[in-house]
Amino acid sequence: MVTTDNNGATVTPPPTIYDVARAAGVSIASVSRVLNGQRNPREETRDRVLRAVAELGFVPDGAARALSARLKEVVGVVVRRPQLLPTEGVFADEDENLQFPDMINRGMEFVAQRYGYDLLIRSVDLHESDGRRIFALARKSDGLILHDQVLSADQLTRLGRQVPVVTLAATPTPTTVNVRSDNQAGMRELVRHLAGEHGYGSIAYLGGHWDSPDNVARFEAAAQQAAESGLEFVHGPQWQGNYCAAGGARVIEGLLADGSDLPRAIVCANDQTAIGVLYALGQHGIDVPGQVAVTGFDDIPVARHLSPRLTSVRQPIQDLGATAFETLHAMISQAARDQQPRGRDIVLPTRLNRRESCGCSPERPGTEGLLP
Repeated sequence: MVTTDNNGATVTPPPTIYDVARAAGVSIASVSRVLNGQRNPREETRDRVLRAVAELGFVPDGAARALSARLKEVVGVVVRRPQLLPTEGVFADEDENLQFPDMINRGMEFVAQRYGYDLLIRSVDLHESDGRRIFALARKSDGLILHDQVLSADQLTRLGRQVPVVTLAATPTPTTVNVRSDNQAGMRELVRHLAGEHGYGSIAYLGGHWDSPDNVARFEAAAQQAAESGLEFVHGPQWQGNYCAAGGARVIEGLLADGSDLPRAIVCANDQTAIGVLYALGQHGIDVPGQVAVTGFDDIPVARHLSPRLTSVRQPIQDLGATAFETLHAMISQAARDQQPRGRDIVLPTRLNRRESCGCSPERPGTEGLLP
């Protein structure tokens, strides 16, 4: 920012510790360690900081040193992990596989390492709602990233007044920022594809956790687009899954045991659910996509290696984590200047990848596009 003095002369404010950190590509605390000779910073970090200091002509002041001294260089991450029912057979070890939240966390890790931060990950149960452990984690961290629906809006607002908070797949509050994928656009494109390009007359939505914001958004978009496309839309308690392959398989087993007719296409809340659906249908000799088409959401890597390959809405999973951490880091760095981007809803794009499970012809290798 450039200002003028009383005589009209241009005055350029002196550089701050934020300018040094930005120029060097490191955290404020890393700048402080170099300048104060603390904790033996890496030689590469020291060189970058000292070069930025020299180029900017930075002179540290007491306020900057006080701010950096308060930073712990720790970000708390809260993951909602339901306690799965004991499962036998093919899905017995499902909870030990790389799950969607873990892929998001991997994106966070890459950015955290770049800024010299550590992640402190805490799991909460599906029905844990008092938030006491989350508020306790806030006291140990410079900021928090919360997966899924782990706190109410009132709790989020209160927590956001204590530390910077970024949520994933929630709703922004006056004190927090939310990062999510464009569930509405992705699900609408998928249902239009099933109706318009394949001519299916009925679809069912096999849901994830009933109160998950992602699940709610995907269900509402599927229902709206089905109505606009003139499709019969099947849903209800018997179609309630839990985001897991075992849950998807249980839904199909229950429907078939009750003698229920299956719709022409099953739209699953996520890919892991779709994997369970494909398995259960195969066990009963039901052809996919000849008799029932199946689709997912997320486009996790295994979706491209199933038989048939899974049609899915791709969301940039690791980018969700990386964006969440970048946003939180900016909030932490800007806390003293009260310039936080609170109340924002950051939406990342999705893309429909059409494969054999919905009835599309096999694609040539290498023709699938990546998200922009």
